[in-house]
Amino acid sequence: MKHVSSTQLKKGDIVRVEAGELIPTDGEIIEGLASIDESAITGESAPVIKEAGGDFSSVTGGTRVASDFIVMKVMTDPGESFLDRMISLVEGAKRQKTPNEIALATLLAVLTLIFLIVIITMVPMAGYLGIPLDLATLIALLVCLIPTTIGGLLSAIGIAGMDRVTQFNVLAMSGKAVEAAGDIDTLILDKTGTITYGNRMAAEFIPVKGVTAKEITFASLQASVKDETPEGRSVVELAEKLGESWAAAQYEDAEIVEFTAETRMSGMNLANGTSIRKGAVDAIKKYITAKGGRVPGDLEEIANRIAKAGGTPLAVALNDRIFGVIYLKDTVKPGLKERFDELRAMGIKTIMCTGDNPLTAATIALEAGVDDFIAEAKPEDKIAAIKKEQREGKLVAMTGDGTNDAPALAQADVGLAMNSGTMAAKEAANMIDLDSDPTKLLSVVAIGKQLLITRGALTTFSIANDIAKYFAIIPAMFIMAMPQLQAMNIMHLASPQSAILSALIFNAVIIPLLIPIAMKGVKYRAATADKLLARNVLLYGLGGVIVPFVGIKLIDMLLHGFHIV
Repeated sequence: MKHVSSTQLKKGDIVRVEAGELIPTDGEIIEGLASIDESAITGESAPVIKEAGGDFSSVTGGTRVASDFIVMKVMTDPGESFLDRMISLVEGAKRQKTPNEIALATLLAVLTLIFLIVIITMVPMAGYLGIPLDLATLIALLVCLIPTTIGGLLSAIGIAGMDRVTQFNVLAMSGKAVEAAGDIDTLILDKTGTITYGNRMAAEFIPVKGVTAKEITFASLQASVKDETPEGRSVVELAEKLGESWAAAQYEDAEIVEFTAETRMSGMNLANGTSIRKGAVDAIKKYITAKGGRVPGDLEEIANRIAKAGGTPLAVALNDRIFGVIYLKDTVKPGLKERFDELRAMGIKTIMCTGDNPLTAATIALEAGVDDFIAEAKPEDKIAAIKKEQREGKLVAMTGDGTNDAPALAQADVGLAMNSGTMAAKEAANMIDLDSDPTKLLSVVAIGKQLLITRGALTTFSIANDIAKYFAIIPAMFIMAMPQLQAMNIMHLASPQSAILSALIFNAVIIPLLIPIAMKGVKYRAATADKLLARNVLLYGLGGVIVPFVGIKLIDMLLHGFHIV
């Protein structure tokens, strides 16, 4: 046996992987039995038992052997593994432009084109009327009239949005991500680590016939006092919550029986000869049968009921007697149902994606309160679900934590990765939730809506502002050659030169004055789009018309009073 680099492996090679080592590439187990930690790929924290010749004999590169060892046969050539496929899917994913982004870009382009045409046509018009227009004047007019106000504020609005989400422990990679969150129609969530904690926790102690609830609770506690795994700690915590207690001194001389993939159970042997075991139901049945004990008739029914509900049953035995079953379940994070109700009220549809079977998926979906779910979902299924929603004109947010979520996070308009997730997920996302709380999207959506309202309000002000400057400057420039324009010269500016210089100074002053509004944001109120539009037009549209007239006139009076022009 020799050590080689994983990059040198090719299809058909035989590799031995010991406990604690990473599996170098995709393959098939041909010898051994081990528990495999697949959390780096799937986000599932519970190790999976895999062995040669079984239904679960295939292994994935990047996962880790948690116990024992395996001998595997490499089943893929370089560039064809699961991780290579994930990289390819991420590279092929592309975020679409949001409707607001397209609308603003189109509006600014059209206005710029209109004002460019106006400036260009002024040259022959001024020549015909005998009004001298030098290059400096044309440039000054161009700077005054094109929509520079909103162009100068867009970056400030985006940066302010990114700063506001950090107050909720969310890192946004761009202002565009925050903006897109304000228009989200669909939220797709990975189950494990996002909707659920990802750690199987003790939820209930179920006694078999002839055993009391107190007896199974204490037996489960005894079987777990030396178990330092998250599942073992949860058993102790639940038993203590139910009123049981234990003294550490009673178990100091106990022989600890560690869990192995081969035995699929753990426990301890006390100094007085008592043996305590907990583990997979079929493993405990074999253990009890070998000791001459009897398997309770209702054990199988209890185990099947737990499995159908999406949980994991662990049988508990003392000596040659089975006391009952520990119900382990992947616990739904508290408060999710209420937060999903709030998302529903905002018109946001929630879809859960999971690799679980449909029955388990339906149970978790009902408990979490999502609108729909996709069971036995592969990475391609998640991307397909996102693209389907996007083809219908919807903006989609995706939350996830595993490497298998990375392609979907890259495709979604808003990709929110859990900080507890893999590096691949965080690299593909455009937001990272440091608290790993999927309902944080509610706060992000509210900030996104405020960002959109702020940008809409300032865009309205900017457009009204630029149009007002147009009607303030042009009449003053041509009034000497065309006295008929006197009726439009409502500001009575001192001279064409004063009009242009006043507009330039006003243009230079108004953008810094608007930056605090852009940074603070316009206050978000839950209201219909019609009401928000009416408010923006009334407050910022009318203000955008009045402010330039007042500002330019005041500056013109100062310039004329100090004889500057």
